Parts: sequence; structure tokens; C-alpha cells
Amino acid sequence: MDVSFFTMPIHPVDKPISQSLREDREAFLLADRLGFKEGYVGEHTTDLAENVTSCVAFLASLAYETENIRLGTGTVNLPNSHPAAVAGQVAMLDHMLEGRFNFGISPGGLLSDAEVFGNLEADRNAMFVEGINMILDIWAGDAPYNLKGDHWQITTEKTMMPEIGQGTVIKPYQDPHPPIVGTAVAPFSKGVTAMAARGWEPISANFLLPKWVASHWPKYVEGCELGNRPADPGNWRVAKSIFVADDEATAKRYATDPNGPYVSYYRSIVTKMRRGGRLNLFKEDQNMADDDVTLDDVCDQLIIYGTPDSVADQILAFREKVGDFGHLVYAGHDWADPELGRRSMVLMAEKVIPAIKEAIRAPAAVAQ
Repeated sequence: MDVSFFTMPIHPVDKPISQSLREDREAFLLADRLGFKEGYVGEHTTDLAENVTSCVAFLASLAYETENIRLGTGTVNLPNSHPAAVAGQVAMLDHMLEGRFNFGISPGGLLSDAEVFGNLEADRNAMFVEGINMILDIWAGDAPYNLKGDHWQITTEKTMMPEIGQGTVIKPYQDPHPPIVGTAVAPFSKGVTAMAARGWEPISANFLLPKWVASHWPKYVEGCELGNRPADPGNWRVAKSIFVADDEATAKRYATDPNGPYVSYYRSIVTKMRRGGRLNLFKEDQNMADDDVTLDDVCDQLIIYGTPDSVADQILAFREKVGDFGHLVYAGHDWADPELGRRSMVLMAEKVIPAIKEAIRAPAAVAQ
């Protein structure tokens, strides 16, 4: 099992944005030094708490300061941008990283973003599919493209000057394109099946109950069968909110503080899901009333915290519930206490993951 990193992120709305961005960058640089395999960052335009407005721009700021970690958009919300712009910007970032890049995509889930970009009432899933298809066609094809869809039309036919390079969008560094990943945020996600059928890989969101995370593997297998490729658990990425401390008291205090970064994160998520009619994500029983979904219950079920040994045991128990997966994606949260935030990542990489790997190896050795 590899450890990777993902942050949306969610910060206090009164925290200076420059400080938030600086700390978010530091977390990625630390993840690189600690050997985290991948690192993803989200984007939103209309959210003071989630204040990374361009994941491509944010990752570009890390391109020449990281050495080993693969960086990924998490995600580019395709209905909100022109496909040609995304194709060019993502290809440039892939060159800056010399192939250490994963292309994370989604329809976007923040309703205020959809409203500000004028697609609140549109079929954003259809826009998403058309957008990624056009991006891939641009990368695979040659100018002037002449792509026509329901939402966008793309051509440089009238203005091409091939002798000087004008009219052509650059192709990615990776051939034929960067690996494509998508977030899975729904129980029994049909999106997981569709992604797997096209050769893409899923990240199961850290705000899903274990029961619904487990529902993603059969959908992934179904998609791999449609795509005529093996279903490898090593390609499944599962995100979790985790806090590790040197002692249990510190871990509990920081992870359960009503005004701390972990509870505040889920308060924001629950508020958004309640407004958007998506509280089913937090219901073991879908007949449960929305009013019965409480923040305390959500946090109890979704936040893993403790000492390295305790956290390793909790993650192994989680793995027993959902099945084998290849990437444990550590969800980054606001560094209300930067020292504790950094220490948690260090303990995760140096103590928790080695213990998990050893525990996984031990039954295999006995079986042999």
C-alpha cells in the first residue's frame, strides 16, 4: 500500500488567503520529502474556505520544487472551463513536471461555481463528457481540429499559420496523455464504472462512509470488464481523514475540537450536502431522515485519529471493511497548529504506513 496526499482544502474563512496557500504548498513539499507517491489539490472559484481557485496554477508553483511525487489536479471541473484552455494548460503542466502528473477531472460539485459559470441548470455530466472527449481529441489530433459539440466548438482553421506554429495546441509530455483519475463521491457510483471502462482510475472520497466506499470496488470491476482490462486493486485510491500524534490525548483533542480543522471540515461538507440534498452519503440506512444526520455521528465515522499504532490498526480495520486498495490517500486539512499538522504527516509516512505494510505482508508470508 502506498500513501498519497489530497487536499481540497477547507480553511477558516477569516484566515489570510496568503497564509492558507503558503501552508498548503508546504504540505505538498513535505509530502514529497516524506515519500508520498502522489499529491492532489482541488479547486473552486466561489468559496472563501476552499480558496485554491486553479489547481493547475497551484501545482505549477510546485513543479520545480518537488522531485519525486506525482502531482495531480483534484480536480479540474470541466464544465467551468473551455476544453481548449484546459488542454493547453494541462499539457504545459505535464511538460513542467516532465511527466510526474496525473490529470484529475470531474463535473464539479460546488453549486455556487456552477451558478457563477452559468451552468447551474445545465446537464453538467453531459458537459463533462463532451469536455474530456474534446480535450483528448485535441491531444490525439492535428490542427485545425474542427470539433463540434452541443456546448463547445473548436477550430483554428481560419487563423492557422503552421510554418510558424500558430494554431496548434501543445500535446502533453506523456504519450498519449497523462493518466486520468476521477473522484468518486456517490454510493454505487456509475462514474466509477464509466471511468474504469475508459482506462481511468478512481479516488474514493474521504467523506464517504466505509459501506459506500466498499460499493466502489464492484463498480470498478464492472468497468474494467467492459474495457477488457484486469481490475487491479493497486489502482484504487481511497481517501481518508487521518490525524496522527505522538500521544492519544493530543490526537483526540485536535481531531475532535468542535472548532478545530477536522470537525470544521466536516461541518462545511455536511452543510453543503444538506443544502444540496445529498445527505444520503452519510446514511447507513437510506430511509434515515435527514434531520437524524448529525455532525457528531459523521465525524465519529469518518475521522481516524490516534497514535501511530492506533491509527494503523484503525486503517487495517477499515481495509477489512472495504477491501484491498493500492493507495491510501491522506486528506490534508487546515494547519490550525502547523507543528501538529506537519508531525501528523511525518508519523503517517514513517510509522503508520510501514506498520500497515508489515501487517499486510504477515498473512501473505504465513499463507506461503
